[in-house]
Amino acid sequence: MARRGAYAKGIAKREEILTAALDVIARNGYRGTSVRELADAVGLSQAGLLHYFASKEELFQEILRKRDEVDAQTFDVADRSFIDGFLAVIGHNTEVPGLVQLYAQVSVEAGDPAHPSHAFFVERYEQFRARFGEALREAQARGEVDADIDVKLVTGLFLAAADGLQVQWMLDPTIDMPAHLAELWRLITRRT
Repeated sequence: MARRGAYAKGIAKREEILTAALDVIARNGYRGTSVRELADAVGLSQAGLLHYFASKEELFQEILRKRDEVDAQTFDVADRSFIDGFLAVIGHNTEVPGLVQLYAQVSVEAGDPAHPSHAFFVERYEQFRARFGEALREAQARGEVDADIDVKLVTGLFLAAADGLQVQWMLDPTIDMPAHLAELWRLITRRT
């Protein structure tokens, strides 16, 4: 029984670390946040913090997974379409630039198949393409999108536009990412 209690406490502490890390990185930026600062935020030593993760890379991957989880709970609600929820997340990203920096940095590093976060990003992109593809097919069924549009191709292009806009926004914060993506969606769906 003590093992289950210790296991539950470990899961709770890991969640506390990830939740605190979202705030610290959002506030200080990816480069402006050290493992020491993350550890201090939850009352641990650096070694104590890393005890809960296999590596620093896994810690950052799990912070991104937690960010996705929080975003889904916040913006993926029943009375909102997939695209409206997605645009809300992109708008929210302008309020948490450090997390956008973390995402951009780790996603580039994860392009290396040997990187610990490679599988995480492959799965994340597959899930996005599946959800966005479903939204496109539903729009096709409603007659909002041409029936002959290549859903797989457009899904990849939309995701590339979103990631590319995040990089441009990091260089020039005056870029309105949600407006750009809403316009792309309007062009795809022929909305006026």
